[in-house]
Amino acid sequence: MKISASALTAGLLGTVIVVLLAIPMMLQWERPPMHSEQLGYRGLGMEQITNPRRAEMLAALNKAPVPDDPVDNDGVLVKDDTENYKNVQVLGDLDTAQFNRLMNSISTWVAPQEGDNAGCAYCHNVENMASDELYTKVVARRMLQMTKAINTQHKSHVQATGVTCYTCHRGQPVPANVWATNPGPKQAGGMAASRNGQNVGGQRVPAYASLPYDPFTTLLKPGANIRVVAATALPGGTGRSIQDTEKTYALMMHLSTALGVNCTFCHNSRQFSSWEQSRPQRVTAWHGLKMVGDLNHTYLESLTNVFPANRKGPEGDVLKVNCATCHQGVNKPLYGFSMAKEYPELSVPNP
Repeated sequence: MKISASALTAGLLGTVIVVLLAIPMMLQWERPPMHSEQLGYRGLGMEQITNPRRAEMLAALNKAPVPDDPVDNDGVLVKDDTENYKNVQVLGDLDTAQFNRLMNSISTWVAPQEGDNAGCAYCHNVENMASDELYTKVVARRMLQMTKAINTQHKSHVQATGVTCYTCHRGQPVPANVWATNPGPKQAGGMAASRNGQNVGGQRVPAYASLPYDPFTTLLKPGANIRVVAATALPGGTGRSIQDTEKTYALMMHLSTALGVNCTFCHNSRQFSSWEQSRPQRVTAWHGLKMVGDLNHTYLESLTNVFPANRKGPEGDVLKVNCATCHQGVNKPLYGFSMAKEYPELSVPNP
């Protein structure tokens, strides 16, 4: 049988097109072997699937730093040593030795890099440590208040493990995983304007490009109603739109990626909405979402007039936190290492 040159060319071209289309799909796959762990009763399919090669990378990313050596109290409170310590508004009840240990640790957690702005100089005018002229000092004071609030007011989520500045910062002035309101690219008029905050390449939540790329603005705030499952048959129900459902799903995909887990880490997939059939971890996650909304509203948005423009999003709002800010790919930040136990001064109520 004789094949014409044009048919051969067409066949080769078709093969090339198929290969090119397959490459993006293959990039989403993970090669075996994978590790499977049963979480629920047999037959429910509640299994946690992990990639052992990715686990090695996450282990390096979530290695806890060695805490500074403990120090003996010198018997003098910061608030009483007004000659050496001025304008200390949050940590005045600390012994001066404990205060200096904590300040040294914070410089390591947040600004260890070389240069003029390393260490103490990142937040302080080193010629006048009491001055609030650097915005970073005002922010740091508010972040200390936030850290203490997490450890004392949100124990339903963080339990006794707690957090320190390192939990989010990991040695960087700005945590790697923060967000601001994302308006997306400018749109044309008419039907092209009806994008509903989704279907834009390069701007997406993990897993699916068709999902809304900013579920955080509406759902990671106090009072947000994330649950969208209808309680009655159509056309009644909750009165929530398909877009609301898509935002909830986008947020759930964020949680899954941020914690490095499957949906069945919290839910029984035979009935996602049922609390009775869910794992206890779902309750912990619920408290975590409430905590994130409170932190964004109470502590971070209150700094809107403090942060410079280069530390804000395209809409002028401050950078805020989500689940990935602390978790960074694992279901317990730093694999559950209790940094707060090493720094108990960050687990007492704010003055």
